[in-house]
Amino acid sequence: MRSNLQLIVMGVSGCGKSTVSQAVGKKLGLEVADGDDFHSAESRAKMHSGIALEDADRWPWLDRIAQHLTTHPTHSPAGKIVACSALKLAYRNQIRATVPDLLFIFLDGSSDLIRERMAKRQGHFMQLSLLDSQLRTLEKPTPDEKDVMAINIDNSIEKIVSQITFALEERQALERTAAM
Repeated sequence: MRSNLQLIVMGVSGCGKSTVSQAVGKKLGLEVADGDDFHSAESRAKMHSGIALEDADRWPWLDRIAQHLTTHPTHSPAGKIVACSALKLAYRNQIRATVPDLLFIFLDGSSDLIRERMAKRQGHFMQLSLLDSQLRTLEKPTPDEKDVMAINIDNSIEKIVSQITFALEERQALERTAAM
């Protein structure tokens, strides 16, 4: 695996971004951060109250995530991984503008599965009532987004991590071949 990987695990709330980021980070020796930690206090309060965020709330948040990936010193030469919803193409493009070698891992699954997982969570500020808003906002990555790999979440965490690791290794092999 190349050093200085920069990854974002993306998807709607409840898809497993934080859990997957932690597991992939541990397996690959990456520094792990949760995008939720970069929200302003006002945005966290809105979500806790069941109020969906607007783009005006998200732009500075996305900038803070991009800054984390690019300017903060890393504790791991392997790189960094951040759990971040990145629901719209414009959001992904905003981060890409600052972090050009970034790779996105899109955790995709049925709304029923995600709703079931969210209903079981305790103590999270993101309310289940906001899932429909996130699903409406989600612009699933298209094949044109070459820096995104889609992973189905209807598997165990171990299988998801294996799929991600395999896809990253495959991508790096293709990059090496193209560079020859």
